[in-house]
Amino acid sequence: MPTNFTVVPVEDAEDGGTGTSAAGGSKPASLGNIFGEEDDEDNLQEHHSGDESLRESFINSDSDREHYYEGKNMALFEEEMDSTPMVSSLLNKLANYTNLTQGVREHEEADSEDGVRRVAVTVPHMGTFIGVYLPCMQNILGVILFLRLTWIVGTAGILESFAIVSMCCICTLLTAISMSAIATNGVVPAGGSYYMISRSLGPEFGGAVGLCFYLGTTFAGSMYILGTIEILLMYIVPTAKLFEEDGNAPMPNNMRVYGTCCLLLMALVVFVGVKYVNKLALVFLACVILSIMATYAGVIKTLIEPPEFNVCLLGNRSLNNEEIKICAKTETVKNNTLTTKLWSAFCDSEYTNATCDEYFTLNNLTEIRAVPGLLSGVIKDNLWSEYGDAGTFIEKKSQPSVEALDTPKDNKAYVFNDITTCFTLLVGIYFPSVTGIMAGSNRSGDLRDAQRSIPIGTIMAILTTSFIYISCVVLFGACIEGVVLRDKFGYSVEKNPVIGVLAWPSPWVIVIGSFFSCCGAGLQSLTGAPRLLQAIARDGIIPFLQVFGHGKANGEPTWALLLTVGICEIGILIASLDAVAPILSMFFLMCYLFVNLACAVQTLLRTPNWRPRFKFYHWSLSFLGMSLCVSLMFISSWYYALVAMVIAGCIYKYIEYRGAVKEWGDGIRGLSLNAARYALIRLEEAPLHTKNWRPQLLVLCKLDSDLAVKHPRLLSFTTQLKAGKGLTIVCSALEGTYMNRCKDAKTGEQRLKAAMAAERMKGFSHVVVSSNLRDGFSVLIQSAGLGGMKHNTVLMGWPAGWKQAHDSSARRNFIETVRETTEAHQALLVAKNIDHFPGNQERLEGTIDVWWIVHDGGLLMLLPFLLSQHKVWRKCKMRIFTVAQMNDNSIQMKKDLQMFLYHLRLDAKVEVVEMHDSDISAFTYEKTLVMEQRSQMLKQMRLSRTEREREAQMIHDRNTASHSAMNDTAAGATPDRVHMTWTKEKLINERNKQREGMGVKDMFNMKPEWENLNQTNVRRMHTAVKLNDVVVKKSQNSQLVLLNMPGPPKNKKGDENYMEFLEVLMDRLDRVLLVRGGGREVITIYS
Repeated sequence: MPTNFTVVPVEDAEDGGTGTSAAGGSKPASLGNIFGEEDDEDNLQEHHSGDESLRESFINSDSDREHYYEGKNMALFEEEMDSTPMVSSLLNKLANYTNLTQGVREHEEADSEDGVRRVAVTVPHMGTFIGVYLPCMQNILGVILFLRLTWIVGTAGILESFAIVSMCCICTLLTAISMSAIATNGVVPAGGSYYMISRSLGPEFGGAVGLCFYLGTTFAGSMYILGTIEILLMYIVPTAKLFEEDGNAPMPNNMRVYGTCCLLLMALVVFVGVKYVNKLALVFLACVILSIMATYAGVIKTLIEPPEFNVCLLGNRSLNNEEIKICAKTETVKNNTLTTKLWSAFCDSEYTNATCDEYFTLNNLTEIRAVPGLLSGVIKDNLWSEYGDAGTFIEKKSQPSVEALDTPKDNKAYVFNDITTCFTLLVGIYFPSVTGIMAGSNRSGDLRDAQRSIPIGTIMAILTTSFIYISCVVLFGACIEGVVLRDKFGYSVEKNPVIGVLAWPSPWVIVIGSFFSCCGAGLQSLTGAPRLLQAIARDGIIPFLQVFGHGKANGEPTWALLLTVGICEIGILIASLDAVAPILSMFFLMCYLFVNLACAVQTLLRTPNWRPRFKFYHWSLSFLGMSLCVSLMFISSWYYALVAMVIAGCIYKYIEYRGAVKEWGDGIRGLSLNAARYALIRLEEAPLHTKNWRPQLLVLCKLDSDLAVKHPRLLSFTTQLKAGKGLTIVCSALEGTYMNRCKDAKTGEQRLKAAMAAERMKGFSHVVVSSNLRDGFSVLIQSAGLGGMKHNTVLMGWPAGWKQAHDSSARRNFIETVRETTEAHQALLVAKNIDHFPGNQERLEGTIDVWWIVHDGGLLMLLPFLLSQHKVWRKCKMRIFTVAQMNDNSIQMKKDLQMFLYHLRLDAKVEVVEMHDSDISAFTYEKTLVMEQRSQMLKQMRLSRTEREREAQMIHDRNTASHSAMNDTAAGATPDRVHMTWTKEKLINERNKQREGMGVKDMFNMKPEWENLNQTNVRRMHTAVKLNDVVVKKSQNSQLVLLNMPGPPKNKKGDENYMEFLEVLMDRLDRVLLVRGGGREVITIYS
């Protein structure tokens, strides 16, 4: 528990006075200074300084630190003391740490007289025997041992019962070994198994398994309450039944009514005070031990004198002798032959000439000992299994009998099987008897040395209980008659529990002992389950459970107790211990499975933090335990197993999508890292095949002044294009130095993540800081990704304001990005009017038009298909346009393209557009002229802030004759070398002059200027204008237009013109996606 304290400097005697005066407030604050209420000013100041010193966790206050470390040995480290405390301070803090169990801390807190809340810390004092061994024994031994183990031995036989017990005990032993390794790998706070699993496997697994463990503990409470009511109604107060019996078992409605009353009574006890439950725990454990000792004593007594309990058999069928005192058809009283009660059960009257049941008439009655004894040899008859259907008679196969043609099945004089039995059913019913191994780890906060006590105590408890169970299987089979063992409720032995018939000195020892044992176990379940739910709720990983984290002022989980009672009532309404036992078996097996998984994962990963003090573990043992858990789940009940797995899976996915993000250093994260490393290495072993190619996107985002995403629709379009598949890296760059803008970079990453989450995009975000944006984006293009998981496509928005920008950085950044992606053999997607693109909630109908001018890998074909997989574009049809020249056969081109699309398995409408050679229009010339004049102006405006001198005459010489008027004006007043300072006002005026000059020109006086234009630029402008006219004519109303993006000129002098060509190409189109391939095929016709 964290404790605030002060490191006090210790001064020598001779300079103690100077040290005090120099240090000022560095002396430690007394309790009087902190809690006292003095009125004088000096005491108020001293109180303030004491408060200051308390706030410093490891060293003195900032104002005094400088004086304190002056001339000391540790002055070299004084600036780091806030984040890296002195070792002495750390050890002192750890020495004051205490680990209280959950809910205890609130009980220990009390208000002192002066109103200040203090915590009374009690040192844990429990050892291995009291703290771990006995609680595990109490939880493991219980209702199944007293009420069902004899029936399991009689039904499955000694050999199969031994197999059942061995499998379950080995499963729990292996789980205990894994749990010991986890529990000794550091301090385990209160929360026990839930804490261990969640911190080892992560919040998703932890929450799922924690809820399964909670449900298992809750249904265990139902099972113990049903066991309590069964003992009460069958053996203690049989007359208390409210409903008539049906066959050999009490009516389910009896169980429901009394079970609900018992549940409410137990819940009231738990609500009033847990301390009463804890005080009674020793009494309940004493009952269990006393009952087991009575059983062993009874076995020893059978060697001397077997118990005087007899079983009455009719033929080979066992009879119910609850009310039948004489095992005979008739009896002689005063020389008169009278019929017995047994005669009345099989005949229609009490007279000897009455009509009787055929089987009763044909077979004789035999009376045999219920407990022949250890040396009787009955063990041979009980070795093998005798399963039966519900309603069948319990028979002694070795006893002779005459079969009757028609035997009524509803005669209450017989003892029947109440349920259909099989090996798998018995496994599910038995397994709850070995649960409870987590009791020691749940009390880890109360142990003196948890890392020593938990492994020793838990494993010793399992070995002890395993010996008890296995010995009981053998001794029951060796001492008790088979028909008695299979009599679940003891009807054939005067309605006594079968284990009670064996016990010495009386069956009531077992009845009373098992009754209190079940009561205690039920109370323990109703105490532990709400606290487990409260721990899960307080972790905050499951949002809808947060209300159950609250409770009473002392920390008691009131709301969690109410939910536990409600779930427990569901188990009681089932009203059958045999039906409830397999349910909680599933949940406990799920929990044990994940304990083994946690240990195996941590061992195989060899994480540096995995250093358990318990050394007797191995990953193979954990995997064997996992296999046994899964096997037992499906052996017990395959449909229950599937339901439990579905419940755990649903909780896992819910936490994954809606739960809080927690980082607990869990093993699943380490496993993910190992798997990712392995996958990345495998990806680099061989180049990617065309069939596996998909766009792995690097999205270049711009952040505004508030570090928010400037164009969120870029992320929407990314989501629609990717549909959650493949790699997506959303990145941005900030201008400056990392030392100055580190916080901005982290904030930008968080804003990017938030924007991605809003668009439900799965991917990564990254923000870099560089001296300029160009270098930042260049670094991202070169180095984003890792190994084989690198991007192959860059997505960015069109720089819409490049013409209006005061400098040419936007244009240069864009063109350099195009060049770098081309050089890196990466595809490039440029979206024009990205803010007009649809959001993820919109649904578009219409067409997606692809203008396939040149083939650069087939990316143009693939993109519409990927978009159509998303619900936004699903209703849009794909159209492909291609351009035919004069020498092309347009009809054949269309057929070939249709066949190509057929082989590509793409559904699209094909159209071939013919573009005939035509004269270059005046509009084209004018466009080119304006472009070149603007280029000259841009060159003049490219004056940096540090460079104020330019050679005006060189500008005059470079200009063409078409600019003579403007250049004469500029050169007439300037000498050979002029000093020219470009201000913002001059720049705007110069632009306006140029626009006015162009506005008054007509088509005729421009013709002489056309002849001096660069003919390459004229041809390119002609292509852009003609192609734009065709695209606008065909695709102006389409939802999206995809165009081949021409590459930038190799000569950088034409960069300004390149942007003009692209602007003309996309003119009058709303949504345009320029596509430039990466130089490789991305789509294939082959399978």
